[in-house]
Amino acid sequence: MRWILFVVAAVAVIGLVVVVAGAMLPKMHSVSRTARIGLPADALYALLTDVARYQSWRPDVKTLQRLPDKNGMPAWIEESNGMRIPLRFERMERPSLIVARIDTDDLPFGGTWTYRIAAGGPGSSDLTITEDGVVSNPIFRFMSRFVFGHHATIDAFLKNLQTKAA
Repeated sequence: MRWILFVVAAVAVIGLVVVVAGAMLPKMHSVSRTARIGLPADALYALLTDVARYQSWRPDVKTLQRLPDKNGMPAWIEESNGMRIPLRFERMERPSLIVARIDTDDLPFGGTWTYRIAAGGPGSSDLTITEDGVVSNPIFRFMSRFVFGHHATIDAFLKNLQTKAA
């Protein structure tokens, strides 16, 4: 019986540490990653802006529902890791700049991804993705910072993109 109380107390203490540590972390973060992609800038831009084909090269996207354009730019909902995430492009400057935004305040996170495309050599481009994120929930903030890492989603995206371009 005593060991059950010890286990319950230990779980409660760990939960409290996670909440307190998460509450002390800043809500906003900014991380960037750059990778060489084996596509010329215009082809890379076309691939990144063709959201209807994301499922063909992004295995993390389980479903994708295209929505009517917002301000003349693509909008969609993608299901990834059990979450439905409404997204939209808010800036598109062919062939070098795209800004995507999570289009809801109902998730424990939000923010933008800025894609900057630069010539990288014959038949390739350098893609820099910058995530300017906000994580409102302190538990999710702790997990995002110490368990998953703020850069994990960008890293997976770049790996899938490099595989597609190969």
